Amino acid sequence: MAETRRIGSDPMTDPTHIFDTARPALVKLAYRMLGSVADAEDVVQTAFLRWRAVDPASVQNPTAYLRRIVTRLCLDAHRTTARRREVYLGEWLPDPVVTDPSEDITLMLMLALERLSPLERAAFLLHDVFGVEFTEVSGIIDRTPAAARQLAARARRNVQQDNTRFSVDPARGQQIAAAFFAASRAGDMGALRALLAEDISLHADGGGQRPTVGQPVHGRDAVVQAHAGFADHFRDNGSTLVALTHINGLPGCISRESDGQLQTTALDIENGLIRAIYVTRNPDKLRHLKASDAMPKRL
Repeated sequence: MAETRRIGSDPMTDPTHIFDTARPALVKLAYRMLGSVADAEDVVQTAFLRWRAVDPASVQNPTAYLRRIVTRLCLDAHRTTARRREVYLGEWLPDPVVTDPSEDITLMLMLALERLSPLERAAFLLHDVFGVEFTEVSGIIDRTPAAARQLAARARRNVQQDNTRFSVDPARGQQIAAAFFAASRAGDMGALRALLAEDISLHADGGGQRPTVGQPVHGRDAVVQAHAGFADHFRDNGSTLVALTHINGLPGCISRESDGQLQTTALDIENGLIRAIYVTRNPDKLRHLKASDAMPKRL
């Protein structure tokens, strides 16, 4: 973002400095509301333009003010994103982002959030994730504090049943991710089978632009069979590991596939076995990773 601060001005009252300080949290909020990096950045940029039209001296709490703007923009944007999802080809997954292993918002929680109403999602994220008091939440979503509390409680009940998180040591998670990549690319189905839980599921998002399994695949035998079908392609065309990392809070990797495009793979691991595989191949969802493959953008 361009520096517009006047020489000698107080950075604590400079509009751009105030916004830049708040920006990381605003992007996190917008991404968690929308599941899209590009949409989140568009929302935050629009919020900046609106902020530039305001006299900062008239705003008592800039952080709360900006949070309100971003949340309301996300609620408006949700109507457009919901229409896009209705015609989306294949399974939809949130944009993959590189995160710290201790990330509080995992891929499974992001998927659970998709099943909430926009107001439930906003109330839950603002209060449970970002620690905003219900008196402020109510003003943001234009509901009473009691109604905001009910929305968050309903959301909490819905996501808890879908967001069981299994602790895995980060180093061990990366070892499993490396073993999974090596076995799947070498076509070693015995080694691959040994890494998978019996009730594993495979999810892949190609957005209709790159080939995937299309629909979720369930069960160890079916997942092994699916990878056996990929094995000849990997052997003949190659697949390069770019980085072992954490994707949306899960151990995983970034790879460059034979078509030159990136791919992310995130693994949900329980008791040392992979219980779910989440693959993102849609190039529109991977653009933010291309600026630097070695050090992908974090949210």
